[in-house]
Amino acid sequence: MAQQANPQAGQKGKPTPQNTPAHPVITNAGQQKTNALPMQTAKESVGQTPKNAAQPTNAKSAKDQNSQNATPSTAQAALLQPTQTTATPGQAPQTSAMAGQTTQAPSAAVTQAAGHSPPVPQASSAVQSDLPAPLEFYAEKFREELMIAGYSARTIGMYALYVREMLNFVKKEPAATQRADIVSFLAGKKNQGATNSTIALVHSALRFFFKQYLKLTVMDEIKIPKRPKTLPVVLTKDEVRDILKAAKLGRNRLILQFIYSAGVRVSEAVNMKVENISLKERMGKVKSGKGAKDRIIILSRSWCKLAKRYLEAKKVKSPYLFSKKNGKPISPDTVQRLVRICAKRAGITKEVSPHALRHSFATHLLEAGENIRNIQELLGHSNLNTTQIYTHVSTGQLKKVESPLDRL
Repeated sequence: MAQQANPQAGQKGKPTPQNTPAHPVITNAGQQKTNALPMQTAKESVGQTPKNAAQPTNAKSAKDQNSQNATPSTAQAALLQPTQTTATPGQAPQTSAMAGQTTQAPSAAVTQAAGHSPPVPQASSAVQSDLPAPLEFYAEKFREELMIAGYSARTIGMYALYVREMLNFVKKEPAATQRADIVSFLAGKKNQGATNSTIALVHSALRFFFKQYLKLTVMDEIKIPKRPKTLPVVLTKDEVRDILKAAKLGRNRLILQFIYSAGVRVSEAVNMKVENISLKERMGKVKSGKGAKDRIIILSRSWCKLAKRYLEAKKVKSPYLFSKKNGKPISPDTVQRLVRICAKRAGITKEVSPHALRHSFATHLLEAGENIRNIQELLGHSNLNTTQIYTHVSTGQLKKVESPLDRL
């Protein structure tokens, strides 16, 4: 195909491919720029075999071969024409094609405006997604940003999901997204039955996306909904004892005892490695817990005796303390189901989860007179205010208070 000068690319006299579209870029100031990015030909974008590619060796009839050499049909001729690009302010360009609409990845200028080094867009990426290519680009780069920031896999999954939902709802470049767009998205989540706690989590995800990642201020004037101040579920000592007895001897009972006796999160329990516990010292170390922080945990004397026998009899070679037959760690969902089953067997009607065992660990220590600062360290709380919630659920001291009516 003959090459022509492309005045839109800003390079007069230099030949450029005829199928190179002008790519508008939305900057933080809301201005449009033109950036030329190479893209596939229309034939390649719809999955047809390129001209120079090897042809299939299947035998064909003379009629089929003659039809291949015939003049292209109207539809085929349309595919051979240069693609046309249309764009509106605030939206990525879309190229018309027989197979649907093909979109370009954001250019370097958008990323530079967000304060990041420009990555190379992969125009040939064939990842199945419900998002147009430019928005898919933002979603994937945001996931990478969270990974580099050291967020847990659970947080990365939730944040990435909410950002993808927002991008799919708004269908605009982030720099063109307005406050009203975000409010409409959050209102839709609320109408679908999302609680204030969920909306607050969505708000946190979007704030990180716009504020921290893209350096945009669209979230600054959107208030975080008030979360209900509910007290955590705490079990009595008898209820804890009944749940532990309801668990099968061996790994199942040992992991529930571990969560309660050390006050660890379920994710920390399933990822605990044998090398990070000392049965002799009755101490352990949580590596990269919540907030990517290491911390020291205590181990029960009775638990250490059971753990020693468990490890000696364990046939599966695995670095993980609680592993499956293939050596991989058991999943948090498995522990969640185990706790619910054991609570049901014990006749407990409360909504019990592994976190309830952690709450009970803190509350029972507080009721026993343990210093709240020590409890804060064992739980891995950055803020003492988070730990002080257990002063509201500890009923041991409250029961000692005599009602003024009884003093009349």
